[in-house]
Amino acid sequence: MQKILKSLGISDMNPGGFAGEWVGGGKTQTVVSPINGETLATVANVTPSEFDAILAKSHAAFQNWKLVPAPKRGEVVKAIGDELRRNKAALAELVTLEMGKTLREGLGEVQEMIDICDFAVGLSRQLYGLTMPSERRGHRLQEQWHPLGVVGVITAFNFPVAVWSWNTAIALVCGDTVLWKPSSKTPLTAIACTKIAEKVLRDFGFDPAICSLAIGRGSDIGDLINTDPRVALVSYTGSVPGGRHVGKLVQERFGKHILELGGNNAVIVSEKGDLEIALRAIYFGAIGTSGQRCTSTRRVIVHESIYPAFTERLQALYRQTRIGDPRLNENLMGPLVDAPAVDTMLEAIGKVKAEGGKVLLGGERLPHAGGCYITPCLVEVPGNIPMVKEETFAPVLYLMKYKTFEEAIALQNGVPQGLSSAVITNDQRESELFLSTAGSDCGIANVNTGTSGAEIGGAFGGEKETGGGRESGSDAWKVYMRRQTNAINFSGQVELAQGITLEL
Repeated sequence: MQKILKSLGISDMNPGGFAGEWVGGGKTQTVVSPINGETLATVANVTPSEFDAILAKSHAAFQNWKLVPAPKRGEVVKAIGDELRRNKAALAELVTLEMGKTLREGLGEVQEMIDICDFAVGLSRQLYGLTMPSERRGHRLQEQWHPLGVVGVITAFNFPVAVWSWNTAIALVCGDTVLWKPSSKTPLTAIACTKIAEKVLRDFGFDPAICSLAIGRGSDIGDLINTDPRVALVSYTGSVPGGRHVGKLVQERFGKHILELGGNNAVIVSEKGDLEIALRAIYFGAIGTSGQRCTSTRRVIVHESIYPAFTERLQALYRQTRIGDPRLNENLMGPLVDAPAVDTMLEAIGKVKAEGGKVLLGGERLPHAGGCYITPCLVEVPGNIPMVKEETFAPVLYLMKYKTFEEAIALQNGVPQGLSSAVITNDQRESELFLSTAGSDCGIANVNTGTSGAEIGGAFGGEKETGGGRESGSDAWKVYMRRQTNAINFSGQVELAQGITLEL
């Protein structure tokens, strides 16, 4: 463990702020692993005055960075991706140590960072606007995109490095600088990533404050980001209540925000679907990252004709789930992130039982020394009862029946969240209905694959209480820039729009 930490520049005591130099004069926090309760390192949070200085440096760095040609900015992002490749194994192990996901998932998360850097490199030559016909003779209309400013990135513990990279790679090629406030549960991965970016920026001769860091509680450091007009865009990943708070503060100052909030993702299993595909997709979707993904499968809506056979086979899969140290390949599921997460899961199970849910199996603490382990839980419910409509960030999976496909879609859409969804069917009419405007109301809708796991090429995000934000691929880059419309007159005379005449 110490070798991994040292290779990534993590010491016993680490300052939690960076904008060209490392600072940390605030309260200290000890970081322990949910795997076994072992102390990893200590981090010193930043003070409000240190934060102000960090933000000032990030804002100053933007004034120069925005003038660098976008393809040159892309070269820097490419180098960051190359550095991540060199550190992939160590960084993945740190992700596993600090938040508890399996090592194979940690490796996948770092690969996602590398992939978004590759995507952003190509994007750096495609920040295009449109040219439009003008109603005036000898005129041309066009739109173009300019760098926006400082992007404040507030991330959650469950993807402690990938979400930062989604935002950072795109923001950097767009000409923005980034100020990162990570989850207080996973500060070490943030320090390691910032050191990687620092090295690359220094090697290129750029101000390392382009990628800044401020570790601290959300109620103080997070709110300083949300309320400061020098932060042009706030990208927040977290809970629905947290998103309401962030959105209100940012909107009050007319800032821009990306909100990536709760998910309550369902898979519809049709009697016309492939049961093998359904079982594999749902099983990983529910237990992957110990149910702590925003895209984790939370609900399964099964046609009544296949419900008994499906639930029997799913229970058999659950019974053979190997739970333990996530660094060992034989284990499919590691711990939850901390002890309060285990308590929250048990409370949720108690509430859903009181509302009429029936626990089929799981939901039991496991006595691994110092760890936060629990068995994944299957609960049979009579539809979207109140507790089912809430997102429990843990491996609790609700099973329900349906008769008609229209009923299944209504159940799928009948929750406040709208992130990810899926249908397992070989009926083209069912799949097309599911993808149509009369189908899933989520930002992500899949056919014959699960709810969990999104590729960086597509824009990521959801609707309703999920917040409406979009990150990563497609044209999500546009939110990191400011749009400008231009009218160019090459006629040699002045002609007003809408046919207005002016006699002088």
